[in-house]
This record gives sequence, structure tokens and C-alpha cells, in this order.
Amino acid sequence: MRNEGGKTFAEVRARTALAGSHLDPSVPLERASSVTNEVWLTADHVIRVNRRSSSRLYRESVLGAALPAQVGYPRIVGRGGKHGEDWMVSERIPGRPLAHVWADLSPDERRSSINQLVDRLKAVHQTPLPVGLPSIPGTPSLLRLDTDTPTELVLHSIKEASQLAFVDPTLLQEAADMVDALAPALQPLERTMMVHGDVTFENVLWHQGTITALIDFEWARPGPKDLDLDVILRCVAFPELHVAPAQRERTTADDYAMVPHCLQMAYPELFEHPQQIDRLRLYAIAYDVRDLLTSPPDELTRRLPPSHAYHRLSAVVEGMSYLDSITAECA
Repeated sequence: MRNEGGKTFAEVRARTALAGSHLDPSVPLERASSVTNEVWLTADHVIRVNRRSSSRLYRESVLGAALPAQVGYPRIVGRGGKHGEDWMVSERIPGRPLAHVWADLSPDERRSSINQLVDRLKAVHQTPLPVGLPSIPGTPSLLRLDTDTPTELVLHSIKEASQLAFVDPTLLQEAADMVDALAPALQPLERTMMVHGDVTFENVLWHQGTITALIDFEWARPGPKDLDLDVILRCVAFPELHVAPAQRERTTADDYAMVPHCLQMAYPELFEHPQQIDRLRLYAIAYDVRDLLTSPPDELTRRLPPSHAYHRLSAVVEGMSYLDSITAECA
């Protein structure tokens, strides 16, 4: 949709952000693909606009200032906007999302990228959260890490999901039983250091053989570092769900098959909990149930794609998910 000046409203929002950052609003803009925000590029800057009813980008700007230089987080030059339309402008760092170039990398380049990613993740996992950081609304996981009953919301949501059309209530009850049985595996539940919260390869920049930055800390929060392991494993099992639409046709799980083993070699601490697989199952259920409620089936489940939340949840409950395959490979 365009306004009277011929510009799209999204472009107007981007140029408003540039002006609000005391930058030239008339410079050429390039629209970038993104899963969650409106993203625009200039020669020197990145403009992100959040159209959801939150101020997630303001929160991220506070987090970004606390990150060590090793992470490579870009310097923020401006932020502002209103609730439901906040924006942030940062310096542009050379590189393309790793997800966009992964299919073209050699096995050695892929191994190198995982090693470099681990170095940056370790720096994140050693960073305490800033004092007074605003809470984050609607994280991708239903686990409540700020309470002594972290699975309570998961169980409540499973009960809600069991009332959806086309779902098998027996499967949902089995999921609830699994959450109850595995809940002790969450202990100890670390809550002092930062996790990124969305470590998909869309949020890793790659340039000439080097990871130049780890970006998009909107979902960063205190928690155990294996929460980021959960995100990475889901990303490589269902990469088509975690890339921008323009990249889906050239994205396959087979291309990512080496990632779990490389990750374990580079960052064994992510796999060290004696009940690691049980923790990962809980994380997966907490994510899949939220996704199921957000995108409930609108037809018989046998007609849904294998990557639909219902089938992902079913596979976890039945012990036939990507986690079981990865456990066997990494044992």
C-alpha cells in the first residue's frame, strides 16, 4: 500500500526512523527479508521496525549496550517510536545471514562457522542481564523461568490445546504426563546469565569466511544456556521454518545434518547435563504447544505438513523426533 507520495507506508516508517536518528532520510533504501520485523538497509545502517504491540526493540537496545564486544553486536545509533511501532537504527556490519549462504558453503566452512558461532555464544552466556531490564512479552517458549513452577503454563496450555478441533486429546494428555514426569530434569534452572533466545542462522552474519556478528536479541533473557541449544537443534531440524520466505526453496534439513555433532565438539558444556535429552524434550514441548495454539490445525492432522506443530509435538511424545536421532548420533 502506498501513500500519496508514492512511498509504501513501511518505507515511510523506515525514513522516519532515519530522521529520528539524525541521519539523512532521503538515502536509498533496500528492503531486507526478515521473519519478524520490517527491515531496511542503507549503505551504512540497518533500520528495524517492530509492528507488534510491544516495545521489543527498545528492550533489545538496552541489552545490546550490555553485550561484550566479542559478540559483534552492531552499535545502535538511534531508537524510538511508539508502542506497536517502535524502531531501532544500528550500524550496518558486513555480512549476509548465515542461513542465506549455508547451501553454498563447503563442509570445512560450515565447521568453521559453527566454531565461530560457539565463541560468540559463550560470550553471551557469560553476560549478566542489565539491572532493571523490562520484561519480555510472549516469548517463543511457554516455560516460565521466573517462577518456581516453570512448567505450570505449559500444562495449562496443553489443556487448552486439547480442546482444539482436529487434535487427539489422548496425545495432549500424554504430552502433559511427559511434562510432569520430566519436570525434575530442569533443575538446576540457571537464571542469572543471558541466553540469546533466537539463535537461528538468520541471526548470524557471515562475510568472507568469518562470522561478523550475532544479532537480533529481542528474545534474550536470563536462563540456562541449553535453551539456546534447543533453538539451534530445532532450527537445523526444520530450517524451512526459521528462514525468510525467499530462502525456503534452497533450505533443506540434509544440509544441516552435521551441525549437532560439530556443536557438541565445539561446545560440550551445552550437552553436559545428565538429563540433557529430557530437558530438551521439555523445551521442545513448551515451544510446540505455544506454536500449536498460535497456528491450530484447520483440517485433519494427516493432511498437515510434517513440520506442523502438531506433528512435531507428536514426534516428541512418541520418542521419534529429531531429538532422538540427535541423541543417538551424539552419544
